[in-house]
Amino acid sequence: MQQATAGCLARIPRQHSASPVRPTRAERMIDMLLAASGGLAVAFSLALVGGGGSILATPFLAYVIGLPPHAAIGTSAVGVGANAAIGLFGKARDGAVSWSCGLTFAAAGVTGAVAGAAAGKATDGEMLLGFFALLMLVVATLMLRRKERPPGGEIRLGRHNVLQLLGYGLGTGLLAGFFGIGGGFLIVPGLMAATAMPIFNAMATSLVGVTALGATTATSYAFSGLVDWGVAAAFIAGGFIGSALGQRLAKRLAVRKGALTRIFAALIYAVAAYMLWRWAS
Repeated sequence: MQQATAGCLARIPRQHSASPVRPTRAERMIDMLLAASGGLAVAFSLALVGGGGSILATPFLAYVIGLPPHAAIGTSAVGVGANAAIGLFGKARDGAVSWSCGLTFAAAGVTGAVAGAAAGKATDGEMLLGFFALLMLVVATLMLRRKERPPGGEIRLGRHNVLQLLGYGLGTGLLAGFFGIGGGFLIVPGLMAATAMPIFNAMATSLVGVTALGATTATSYAFSGLVDWGVAAAFIAGGFIGSALGQRLAKRLAVRKGALTRIFAALIYAVAAYMLWRWAS
């Protein structure tokens, strides 16, 4: 696993390899195609079900492409952060983003992400995947329990609630940095609880935090040589397509969003169970 540190580009060895040899050109091409497909699927699901949609990025990179745990987390952070930035551009153009709330949340989140990423890199890779599987169980449960709220009033941000928003940001940043996730499933309810923000604006504004946290975690892992840039680029390219497709279908499938969320949560449960089985065996 530690061999991943030595190669930050295409030289990161596969987790399932018997020895840390470089992949052949054909194997590398297959990895790129798989990464693009995974990025498309993750971004597509994120556009359809919202927060929690990107949680499968790390297990996909670890178990399908075969990256070592820390490299999978670092590469996932690059992909998730970049795809969030792409989505943020569209939401900002629509005027749905509350920049004051988003930047306040992100400022505290970045501080937490720096500490979380350092702790994650210091944790044994296999143990980290086990913890990640437990987090996935929590995310799936929160997705099933999430209820749509009616639109609220004006978004409130002032001295009476800024500390609450900063606290949510710091805690989310710690988790995002440790696990290499975007944290949207925590950012959205945090924004709504602290500022009375309608869910439409909260989901759009959360992309500010996801972008900042992803960039912070990715930078930390990149400096340690724990990012496969080729896989990350393919993942981002696929994510760009998946996000566009998902946004087009989101309105059409809005009436079935509850069913889609339950199906996706069941998939997360299944993947988490597989990861825990691998961890225990």
